[in-house]
Amino acid sequence: MSGYDSNPFAEPANDNPFHDPSVTQVTNSAIEPVDQFNPFPAHPSDSLASQTTPATTSPYQPAVLQPSSEPNPQAVAAAAQVNLLKQQEELERKAAELERREQELQSNTTTGRQNNWPPLPKMFPIKPCFYQDFSEEIPIEHRRVCRMIYYLWMLHCVTLFLNLLACLAYFIAHTAAGVDFGLSILWLILFAPCSFLCWYRPVYKAFKTDSSFSFFMFFFVFFCQVVIFIIQSIGIPLWGNSGWISAFSLLGTNKAVAIIMLVVASFFTVCAVLSIILLKMVHGQYRRTGASFQKAKQEFSQGVVTNKTFQSAASSAARGAFQGAN
Repeated sequence: MSGYDSNPFAEPANDNPFHDPSVTQVTNSAIEPVDQFNPFPAHPSDSLASQTTPATTSPYQPAVLQPSSEPNPQAVAAAAQVNLLKQQEELERKAAELERREQELQSNTTTGRQNNWPPLPKMFPIKPCFYQDFSEEIPIEHRRVCRMIYYLWMLHCVTLFLNLLACLAYFIAHTAAGVDFGLSILWLILFAPCSFLCWYRPVYKAFKTDSSFSFFMFFFVFFCQVVIFIIQSIGIPLWGNSGWISAFSLLGTNKAVAIIMLVVASFFTVCAVLSIILLKMVHGQYRRTGASFQKAKQEFSQGVVTNKTFQSAASSAARGAFQGAN
């Protein structure tokens, strides 16, 4: 009943709006009220100082551009001088190398190059007969094909030697195969040097001097060599070749000799295939060199006319004819 004893017309103690905590916080703050703001201070600096608010600290700092440091002209000049000195040393080194090579070429032309093929020991009584250097004499665009033909010639010689061994085994197993063994010796002695002189050296000279006559000589002889490779790989009996026919004919009687002859027949087949491929490659190189049949005839005629043997024979024939006329 205490609620009925209170005065209903009295002001409640907690109804004062200025006692609210949010209001008292604003009134007690250090913000200057609007009515105390003086727009006309005695000194403008005082107004700016009084109105300036402290800068708030932020965890993010503004980006600061570092001033670009220009290189020192003296350092640039020193670096340029060092580069010039290096270039001068490089040029001097190249000039010395070119001068050395030129002196070597001059000495070779005056004294003559020493033959280096075949590579025989110095104590050997037979001296090298040819000079061969792919990196010096053959242009770089023909060097790969020329080396491959040289390797084909070496493979050919190895195959002829293996053919001799196979025919020897055949002769040991069957005494009636003496003809094949004798012919295999003849083919090794005949074809190994003749192939070097008749088709390898002409193509080497053709790539070296761009000789049309050497190209035509190579094509003619090497085509015959391709035919010989095919015949040797076939292996006709009593022809001195361990080919496929001779090898298969011995499978029923002597398998060991037949296997040896099959290996040699495969070598002959590889030589035949490689020779056909290289013939096409040399023909492609020949078409790009500008050689022709007319140039080949001119080179042949000039070579015959300038040949000392032909000149001596012609002079002796003319002298004999003159003496006979008198």
